[in-house]
Amino acid sequence: MQKKTKQPNRNKLNLAIDLAIFLAFLVAMAPRFSGIPIHEWLSIAFGAAIVTHLLLHWQWIIQVAKRFFGKTQWSARINYLLNILLFIDTTVIIFTGLMISQSALPLLGIDVAGGGSWRRLHSLSADFAVFLTGLHVALHWQWIVSMTKRFVIAPLSPSRPVG
Repeated sequence: MQKKTKQPNRNKLNLAIDLAIFLAFLVAMAPRFSGIPIHEWLSIAFGAAIVTHLLLHWQWIIQVAKRFFGKTQWSARINYLLNILLFIDTTVIIFTGLMISQSALPLLGIDVAGGGSWRRLHSLSADFAVFLTGLHVALHWQWIVSMTKRFVIAPLSPSRPVG
């Protein structure tokens, strides 16, 4: 007899990863608050979290890509385009961040000759990410509220007697 392993709730897993990504984003967006070493290492970890997020949603990405010009909701198209912009922008942020690295790459023995152009592009793309992330959160606000109530607030609330 084979023992069944309990599968994690996908929405709970998505909420936990999304919350971690969002908190990392907030801290990474304030390098003066966290300091350059934390900013750089957290941003590298942020890139890994984004890859995890994409892998968890890979089926959705493929399905919407196949139906993008066919039968699909406009909200899915807008969400898809926004996600592509976020991915491109995040890639630019991470790449330019590595090009101007003052802590992470030098610690690994990698010396990069980052200049003012990389720094300006890094700053502009980071500012654009704030705007895109705000739109992304707004588009998913109902899901965020619903899942937060279900997995965070409800378990913390005292049980109401049935009657």
